[in-house]
Amino acid sequence: MRTSGVDRSVVAATGRRAFLMSAAGAISAAALTGGATNPLASATLRKRDIVLVHGAWHGGWCWEMVRALLEPDGHRVFTPTLPGLAERAGELTPQIGLDTHIDDVVATILAEDLTDFVLCGHSYGGMVITGVADRLKERVAHIVYLDAALPKDGESMLSYGEPRPQAAIDGATAAMRGLAPDGLAIGVFPPSVLGIPAGHPRHDWVAERLTPHPLKTWLDPIKLANGGPEGLAQTYIHCTDPVMAQTQFPWIASQVSNDPSWNYAELKTGHDAMVTDPEGVAQILRTAARTETLREEGA
Repeated sequence: MRTSGVDRSVVAATGRRAFLMSAAGAISAAALTGGATNPLASATLRKRDIVLVHGAWHGGWCWEMVRALLEPDGHRVFTPTLPGLAERAGELTPQIGLDTHIDDVVATILAEDLTDFVLCGHSYGGMVITGVADRLKERVAHIVYLDAALPKDGESMLSYGEPRPQAAIDGATAAMRGLAPDGLAIGVFPPSVLGIPAGHPRHDWVAERLTPHPLKTWLDPIKLANGGPEGLAQTYIHCTDPVMAQTQFPWIASQVSNDPSWNYAELKTGHDAMVTDPEGVAQILRTAARTETLREEGA
């Protein structure tokens, strides 16, 4: 079932792994827009820890506005910066790979002793949270992919998604290596490529903070021993205005939107939705935090 939202969102929630809200099997437009028929309006607020993992070139700073919207609700919000990026750019070495980033987020979760939390990743961060969920599945209540990579075992940031000839993947790999002429880090993409137009009030704020991204993290295949997010309450959010060009996100969205094991949402904003539509992102995360886990429901 697909329900249309007002300007901002479209949400589909179907099957026994749909959003398990209070007396609700699906999210209506009003659930996201605060209308009078909002089934969450009378629900008891479920306070949960929320871990937000940024994408390529970004740092924990990019979640600033989303964090500011969630913390007043009583949620604890963690926004780790991955090694080699932002304030950790001084840690950049050729050895920083996908496992380095997964290990770092796992270490944060264990150090904070987080359980029953919402795990969200943006863009490349989808690779990271997939690996984290694979290792710490019993600790995760709900996993949320924000216009993000969704790899299978053995896939990399350059090979996940729609099946395509090896020659196409090799070409993409060569092109990405070309964006890292030092063999160390991928050069920064401008905010406009990330869906933040030049006239946006946060365009320059983002441009000043982006840093080169460790190349190896995009080349490394992910190793999944436990099915990644399989078996968890799962949500995929696709950013549609504009859709980020030359990515696998639209294909992933087309697959999960028809899969009853997934909740699916669309935000009519650009790829960096946590900057251009923090309210929309925060509202979907609030809904994820309110849901019961599949384990609690016995699913």
